[in-house]
Amino acid sequence: MDFTYDDEQNALRDAVRGLLTKAYGDFEQRRQTTKADPGFSEKTWTQMAEMGLLGLPFSEDDGGVGAGPVEIAIVCQELGRVVAPEPYVTAVVLAGGLVQACGSTEQRSELLGPLAAGERLLAFAHDEPGSRWAPTASAVTATDDGGSWSLSGTKEPVVQGARAETLVVSARLPEGGTGLFVVDGEAATRSAYPTYDGGRAAKVVLDATPVTPLGEPGRDLTASIATILDLGRIMAGNQAIGAMEVALAQTTSYLKSRKQFGVPLSTFQALTFRAADMYVSLELATSLVQWATMVVESGDPVAVRDAAARAGLQVSRAGRHVGQEAIQLHGGIGMTAEYAVGSYTSVLTMLEHLLGDGSHHLGGLAERVTDHEDLDPLAIA
Repeated sequence: MDFTYDDEQNALRDAVRGLLTKAYGDFEQRRQTTKADPGFSEKTWTQMAEMGLLGLPFSEDDGGVGAGPVEIAIVCQELGRVVAPEPYVTAVVLAGGLVQACGSTEQRSELLGPLAAGERLLAFAHDEPGSRWAPTASAVTATDDGGSWSLSGTKEPVVQGARAETLVVSARLPEGGTGLFVVDGEAATRSAYPTYDGGRAAKVVLDATPVTPLGEPGRDLTASIATILDLGRIMAGNQAIGAMEVALAQTTSYLKSRKQFGVPLSTFQALTFRAADMYVSLELATSLVQWATMVVESGDPVAVRDAAARAGLQVSRAGRHVGQEAIQLHGGIGMTAEYAVGSYTSVLTMLEHLLGDGSHHLGGLAERVTDHEDLDPLAIA
């Protein structure tokens, strides 16, 4: 299996890295950006749109580029390398992906074109208080009054829910199942707050709020939501890989430069062993995430589901290991907000919990063990 990029993919990586390094290469720039609302740089978001990054997943007919999952993964990895606060996974991969998969031709044209151009921000309002990463909705209910739909209930947390002009909201349908609806952000009651990784989220309250069904009215879209969530997990994993690569590099550089008892910390064997263990965790996670990214191209929802769970489990374990060890090996300075390594760990923690932690993925894999045939190792020739 070939994991190397072709010339066009390398050019894309270099261009994205150049843009994001200019924006956040100095960690102080990220700190200042996340201090003020909306928690990301509108200028950088516009520049990403001008480069075509916001339209990568969407077809050319819908105002996008029509790129594949590998190209999207490259962007996510580069975002992770500088822990960029731009909501690419939630706005483009999740919200935009659902519009692409479920919306009508008119809705795709109305929503995806402006999203790709950086003129409209979408947010996926799916999580509910007490929910655990399920593809269904229960706390928000949809009501059909002679073809006029409305929603009531609460969604929280909604990443960039207060900044987004348009919300893609999941809700329990009158006849059962989960549908998707397009909601004008101004029509909902939104309460914004900062998150521990420097981003922004919101509590979104709907009270008989008029909405428009996404796609066919009354259709159960649980399966589509599950598949897009799995795609989001894989792309969040790519973003985590980028963050872990830099966290490891910063840690090894610190061990080589910081001296104790007159010699660099890297001369202490126990510390170099711990750094080597971080490298092993990163490599295992990278291999699984790259494989899962290529599985997406198969278009098989079952295969994508299993790949997302396997990659998500390894990323969860590796992210915790690399992040915590990076702080430990930096010592006291690693605990300070002014130093980058702590923020890398915060972002890795956020990515782990955004779409399902390791325990969630392990539980799902365990439930599906019986889907596979028994293997008798003694019967193998």
